[in-house]
Amino acid sequence: MNYVERRLRLASSLDVPALLVTGPVNVRYLTGLASSNAAVLVRADGSATLATDSRYLQTARECAGVEVIEDRDVAAALLGPGVAVEGEHMTVADYRRLGGDMAVRTGVVESLRTIKDETEIDALRQACALTDQAFADVADRIAPGVTEREIARMLESRMTELGADKPAFDTIVAAGPNGAVPHHVPGDRPVGRGDLITLDFGARYRGYHADMTRTVALGEPAAWQRELYDLVRAAQRAGRKAVRDGAGAHDVDAAARDLIAGAGHAEHFGHGLGHGVGLEIHELPFLGPDRTGRLKDRVPITVEPGVYLPGRGGVRIEDTLVTRADGPELLTLTTKELLVL
Repeated sequence: MNYVERRLRLASSLDVPALLVTGPVNVRYLTGLASSNAAVLVRADGSATLATDSRYLQTARECAGVEVIEDRDVAAALLGPGVAVEGEHMTVADYRRLGGDMAVRTGVVESLRTIKDETEIDALRQACALTDQAFADVADRIAPGVTEREIARMLESRMTELGADKPAFDTIVAAGPNGAVPHHVPGDRPVGRGDLITLDFGARYRGYHADMTRTVALGEPAAWQRELYDLVRAAQRAGRKAVRDGAGAHDVDAAARDLIAGAGHAEHFGHGLGHGVGLEIHELPFLGPDRTGRLKDRVPITVEPGVYLPGRGGVRIEDTLVTRADGPELLTLTTKELLVL
């Protein structure tokens, strides 16, 4: 990955002499250093200084095009006249400790991170392939009596066995009435015939996060379950088709949400349609009825409508895809036909 080019892009956007970047994900994005204690000072001329402590010093010296200094107090080591700090990543306590007179900027690096280069997209593509394969390998092991927690562990173990860094986030498995809770925490409830089971999971590969949700039926689904599934599938298809270069974040959301509302379930779809993915599982941009901004080429995004019926269950279907000039590239390829196990 061309970290020098990324820093030059950041430098060209600065309205201050330099920006002190302390967010760990942002430091990694700009230098390649994954660390729990590092900061990078990027100057308006494109030069950069990276500070870290002795634990990461050797790795830091392998980062291209940056001066490296060793100091455990990484922020203090890099502060100076005209330096602005990241408002999202500096605590009030540190701000005051360091003098409290620095300019504050928000979202500068996060905005740069929305548009991915092809190396990043390839890492996401690989993360999604691992996610697809884990689902294929585990689906046949979902049977009556297996608990939500056991299914989650099977998925996470399989992703790691296939080569993932680790799971991209805590896996969600929600069976039967638990499917009405969008972020249900898997418990000891055994799955049974007649359940719809929502599985929301993903692999992390080279630091990049996949995100996929599928809802399956254990045994032949009831008519209301199939009807609900067909509605969410149609809404998800409409949302995916709306993803294109220049599309408004609220318009993509509306493409799916309007179908769900038209079927009488507006109050049963309470979250946004999707979010960006990359070095974080939730990052810019976000799709929702109140979101502004427009998608651009090479922006990875999720599309994940759901309908949740309290006390009965729910359906969510989610893909990770990439905005392209000629239409979206789908990265999660598992079928969206209703799987009856």
